Amino acid sequence: MANPSQIEQITERVDRLLVRYEELQRTNALLAQQVASLTNERDSLKSRLNAARARIDALLERLPEVASPKDTA
Repeated sequence: MANPSQIEQITERVDRLLVRYEELQRTNALLAQQVASLTNERDSLKSRLNAARARIDALLERLPEVASPKDTA
């Protein structure tokens, strides 16, 4: 059987592992929140980009056709 010293060492190690596990869980939760926030921000920016593209396309369609130099010759 393990002597009391070994049991104490194992107990301390398990305690440290549990503390580390809890720290990692908190870190993981924070990282998951950041990922969600950045995903929302990315989606918003993509939406704004698509809207800007649509506005530019609409403006381009309103421009008159410009004759190229070889068309006038």
